[in-house]
Amino acid sequence: MTMSIGGLISGLDTNTLITQLLQAEAVPQAALKTRLSIATATAAAYRSVNTRFDALRAAAETMLKPETWTAVKATSSATSVAATATAGAPAGSLTFDVKNTAAAHSVVSGINWTATTDPYGMTSPIEVRAADGTVKGTITVGGDGTLADAVKAINDSEFGLSATAVKVADGQYRLQVTSKTSGAAASFDLGDASTFAVATQGVDAKLTVGSGTGAYDVTSSTNTFADLMSGVTITVSKPETGVTVEVDADPAAVATKMQAMVDAANYALSGIRANTDPDGGAASTLKGDSALRTLAGRVLDAVSFAVGDDGSPATIGIQLNKDGTIAFDAAKFSAALADDPALAQRLGAGGSAGPGPDGVSGNTDDVVPGVAQRLLDVAKVASDTTIGTLTLLAQGRDDLAGDIQDKIEAWDVRLVARKAALTRQFTAMETALGSLQNQSSWLAGQINSLPSWS
Repeated sequence: MTMSIGGLISGLDTNTLITQLLQAEAVPQAALKTRLSIATATAAAYRSVNTRFDALRAAAETMLKPETWTAVKATSSATSVAATATAGAPAGSLTFDVKNTAAAHSVVSGINWTATTDPYGMTSPIEVRAADGTVKGTITVGGDGTLADAVKAINDSEFGLSATAVKVADGQYRLQVTSKTSGAAASFDLGDASTFAVATQGVDAKLTVGSGTGAYDVTSSTNTFADLMSGVTITVSKPETGVTVEVDADPAAVATKMQAMVDAANYALSGIRANTDPDGGAASTLKGDSALRTLAGRVLDAVSFAVGDDGSPATIGIQLNKDGTIAFDAAKFSAALADDPALAQRLGAGGSAGPGPDGVSGNTDDVVPGVAQRLLDVAKVASDTTIGTLTLLAQGRDDLAGDIQDKIEAWDVRLVARKAALTRQFTAMETALGSLQNQSSWLAGQINSLPSWS
């Protein structure tokens, strides 16, 4: 491409002139770049707020789960006994003694080997027998028939056994085989009679409930007792006497989840405030956005309006602060939950409030949405991945940014062409000036060569 010769003839800085002319012509493109930056930042701001509303949706859905409101806790009087309860487990208590814990059956060979590479030496295949003497099958020692091969064969067998060559002293190895599962039913024997001796007897864990004539034992092949009390799992770790496990309602767990929902609502509100604050400067990308102001109003309405005939959410400790945030009194909530669980759940989540306008019970119009349901409805409208308000607003800005980017790229092409044209024009000017200068010099020479007449 022909390039400008930089004003060598004219004395003008043509390269700078071209740059300045291009800058003037690129003003519309610069405006487009500013618009692109704003559109991109706006889309990001909508998505930031959308993330907060999605968190609110998840927290509200948790509060609407029936098991949230039937949370219970299990406690044990002994640190060696752990107890957990599933939601809805009935309250109650049970006292027992831990007689023994479960153990896995283990046998050890009666002979020693000097090294794991020594021949196994005992009968092969190895006979595997159950606790009652019933033959379960055999294990063939492959390879070179060494102790190591016997260990591998036992470990690879289908009988649920774990074998290892134990070094008991220098040059002395014994073969120990242990059941992979604990309990009396997993007891076994190997080889010929007296080939192996019992190292650990497999036994069940045993609890004794009561101390009178009606006392009874409860066993488990593991140290875990499932549903000894309905919905309760108990795990023991050592013998213990006089252990009491109690199951009670756990209002604190419900309050924690309610607090999480209120925190999520406040988090969503703070996101709206940060992005719409008229005094927030450049960080307030969405100043004056009516959609966000409407969402904030709906969140506040959801936690402040009365719930049917049950009254204000303030009854369960949820109310508005003067600064437009939401307050939650966990102690008041727990007290209300203990005093009237059904009322607390209707206010917090929603539920039937009796016959609706049609006067017939059991219809959908009987259900009054509580705080959680109302917040969930708001969050879904905002953050639905397909038709959510914030989702569509962000997508709209993405589309706008895409259109602007296309225009910016078109301007790039236009400016490249314009630079080439200007370069050609200035180069032509310099060339023309150079030609004129040459002609002027020639004419001056011709004039100077004319004879002088005096």
